[in-house]
Amino acid sequence: HDKHEGHSVAMFRDKFWLSLALTIPVLIWSPDIQAWFGYTALAFPGSEYIPAILGTVIFLYGGLVFLRGARGELAARQPGMMTLISMAILVAFVISWVGTLGLLEVEIWWELSTLIVIMLLGHWMEMRSITQAQGALQALAELLPDTAERVTDAGTETVPLTALAVDDVVLVRPGGRVSADGIIVEGAADVDESMITGESVPVAKTMGDDVVAGTVAAGGSLRVRVTAVGDETTLSSIMRMVKAAQASGSRAQALADRAAAALFYVALAAGALTLAAWLALGEP
Repeated sequence: HDKHEGHSVAMFRDKFWLSLALTIPVLIWSPDIQAWFGYTALAFPGSEYIPAILGTVIFLYGGLVFLRGARGELAARQPGMMTLISMAILVAFVISWVGTLGLLEVEIWWELSTLIVIMLLGHWMEMRSITQAQGALQALAELLPDTAERVTDAGTETVPLTALAVDDVVLVRPGGRVSADGIIVEGAADVDESMITGESVPVAKTMGDDVVAGTVAAGGSLRVRVTAVGDETTLSSIMRMVKAAQASGSRAQALADRAAAALFYVALAAGALTLAAWLALGEP
């Protein structure tokens, strides 16, 4: 299961900017911020509820994605970053409304709002990185031509790549892409292999040399006997390695996941112990 299923760069971007815009008035009308900076915000009927109203909107609009992620983590019995964030914003939301209703002398609407904004920014950046990696895979896939010119006794015929088989001979015209891995049986050309090897200088190829699917022949035409097709080509192998690298988390990522899970349990235990000690002391 992909933990980013249903997520996108645009989604986190839009949530971040709108939540940031709503956070600004929350900060302006927050009693804590006013006390720290020594100013008094414009007062009008209902202005004291601005942090509560906008904070609730931010929680429902920007924080819901974290709550859904936490539900998935808890269903898999693997609490992680989403669970940790969700616990923080859920507790902050509940206690802020308790304070707004006058049941306790505490309000942390501005902390709730800024926490959600910061987390949205972080996940926006994460999704950008993931999307760029997926774009690299798409770029690799686009290196292959859609069709190939297969040489037959009657001349040549245009066929889809899926119709090629090992030992078929394909024609690669000047400026065309090699459709499959193979060995040159006729012709000579300078082959641009930069998309595969990173080498910017074209490599001279002649009869008996190997060529790779996705490379570009320049200055001549080639007839290539196919030696590998489909998943057996070099390009497909590179794509499989890129996919495997994306799927396997780095050591740093695994460490971060374990740290988030540990911090979730530590925070939960610390809160329970604090509550127990507070009540045992007879404090209100």
